[in-house]
Amino acid sequence: MNHAPALSVRQGLVYVSTAAVAWGTGGAAGALLHGAGQLSPVAVSFWRFACGAALLLAVARSRPSWRAVLLVGPAMAVCQAAYFAAIAEAGVAVATMITMGAAPLLVAVGGRVFLGEPLGRTGLGCAALAVAGLAMLTGGAQTVTPAGAGYSLLSAAAYSLVTLTTRRMPADGVAVWGFAGGAACLLPLAAAGGLLPAGHTVTNVLLLGYLAAVPTALAYGLFFAGLRVVGGTTAAVLSLLEPLVAAVIGVVLLGERLSAVQVGGAIVLLCALAWLARGELRGVPR
Repeated sequence: MNHAPALSVRQGLVYVSTAAVAWGTGGAAGALLHGAGQLSPVAVSFWRFACGAALLLAVARSRPSWRAVLLVGPAMAVCQAAYFAAIAEAGVAVATMITMGAAPLLVAVGGRVFLGEPLGRTGLGCAALAVAGLAMLTGGAQTVTPAGAGYSLLSAAAYSLVTLTTRRMPADGVAVWGFAGGAACLLPLAAAGGLLPAGHTVTNVLLLGYLAAVPTALAYGLFFAGLRVVGGTTAAVLSLLEPLVAAVIGVVLLGERLSAVQVGGAIVLLCALAWLARGELRGVPR
């Protein structure tokens, strides 16, 4: 098997950041598919993983990875399902704030305990600043229920597991076989709520194609490749670009409005990401 040239840290940062931006567009695409095709969020996630795996298999042959199927796939499925359950219990703002806010901290602690990665002041400081910006961007957590918080933390823990375990796996096979395992786990839940979209329109096909290609196959492929050279905590914090991009799309394309506090949160979040990237490029301990 041919090995790709080693990435530089700068390239890894670009890969992870690009993945987060692509994920940010996935929320709008999934919402449109949910509305146009009348698919449940779990069904949308199933098709996202299944079609993403098919696309990657079509363009790049890779050996089956049972570790990805049995470990990464279920973790990705739990991350998606728990996040949607958190939204149902507590709303989008609370679910996003707790899930995305807890993930960098869980990755930092997990990386220290299981991988021996240092807990540097730069990484922790950037993570704290980014979480503060995220709280402002999502409008704060007005209604936090025990179930909503629990599902959000479960989603964050699953995301952290994916981030930490895939750092030691071959990048070329993690995405495709992780998608396959995730789709298999989500299939029973998706089938129970209706697996096929209503009216096989061109719009549904285009939305599903975009969701599978850009925020799934491309984004996760870049993310897993970037993890080879970028620290887990750094990657988790950079992933906070996702809600920022989603907010911008909401304003530009969906006619939503941001308050002054939310705009301030976006600025704080961008400053935290810039600070983190600068420290990573300078080789500051994370």
